[in-house]
Amino acid sequence: MTLARVGNEGRLVLIGGGEFSFGETLAADKAWVADLAPGPIGFLPTASGSSDYGVHFKEYMAATFDRDVRTIPIYRSRDARRAKNLERLEESVAIYVGGGVADQLLETLEDSPALESLARNLGSGGTIVAIAAAAQAFGALARGLTGQRKIPGLGWLTNGVVEPNFDPAHDRRLRQLMAHPSARWGLGIPAGSGIVMGPLSKNMFVGTSFYLHEADGDYEIFK
Repeated sequence: MTLARVGNEGRLVLIGGGEFSFGETLAADKAWVADLAPGPIGFLPTASGSSDYGVHFKEYMAATFDRDVRTIPIYRSRDARRAKNLERLEESVAIYVGGGVADQLLETLEDSPALESLARNLGSGGTIVAIAAAAQAFGALARGLTGQRKIPGLGWLTNGVVEPNFDPAHDRRLRQLMAHPSARWGLGIPAGSGIVMGPLSKNMFVGTSFYLHEADGDYEIFK
């Protein structure tokens, strides 16, 4: 079993989904916030396009963890090239990539300076958190908006794919992703569960997640 990701520094955190306002992601959020250095957390609303998302997340992080959040307004491709946004990405001790639509996130960040800034942040020991559709986008592949079309992901998981909001009783979508030639392993992460992928392959699991080595294989269970 291998959970291979880019780089050997920083932490890549994948959260399956859930409403933070209802406490559904609290356990997963405690895991990545616990060892966070002092400084601001950057919030990317790119996948949803919603400015309200950042406002509510800021209130949640302040009330629950006494952490400051600043929204980095990257909504379109041109925003991903703006110098001020790039500075904010690299100055953040963690960057939380909000959920929404994987297509929107991938189209906006593809081959952009913002994506390079995210990579530098991780490489310098930062924490990148992605939830729901954003978590899927960091894999080798993602589902398009129609659900049938497979689109290239950001590739931060080496030959790995992610199915968020996962239910092992209804696993067709993950197995369909795994059937693609570029997918060698897959993760099913239910809402509220999370995986903290640290440096040197040190991983922490919150809740229950499911690992698949082949499209028609049996699951290994992580707890």
